[in-house]
Amino acid sequence: MINNNDVKKLREETGHGIMDCKKALSDAGGDYNKAKEILSAQIERMAQKKSERETKAGLIETYTHDGKVGVILEVQCESDFVARNEEFKKLTHNLAMQIAAMKPRDIDDLLGQEWVIDDGTQKVNPVDGLLIKDLINTKIKQFGENIKIIRFERYELGE
Repeated sequence: MINNNDVKKLREETGHGIMDCKKALSDAGGDYNKAKEILSAQIERMAQKKSERETKAGLIETYTHDGKVGVILEVQCESDFVARNEEFKKLTHNLAMQIAAMKPRDIDDLLGQEWVIDDGTQKVNPVDGLLIKDLINTKIKQFGENIKIIRFERYELGE
């Protein structure tokens, strides 16, 4: 039997729909962690299929932190419809903040970093081992479009 609390928790953690979460839990025999792995594999397969699709829309995001660190970031998607979506705008802004805080060397380094949040106390906290590449794949599933980080530059006063 599938526990409704597990379905709800899985949905909140993964962003998948309720039916996808129920099916994953059913396929996993009720094992929550195995269901999470099943859903993660689904996202990876979907992102892989969409990775060949052309991205020609998107956003340039800028972010400055206390006037001492600045980031300019280009993230592309397939359509203006997604580029204008508030969730996509929030994603690009949060990625710029990630770059400012975590100082990735290049896109591959950024994609391999744990997703972090600033809790307002100037302390950066990882989000349950979620990697940036997994976050992007989740957003690809959510929007149904390919999303690519194209380039970024990070500036720090005095460097």
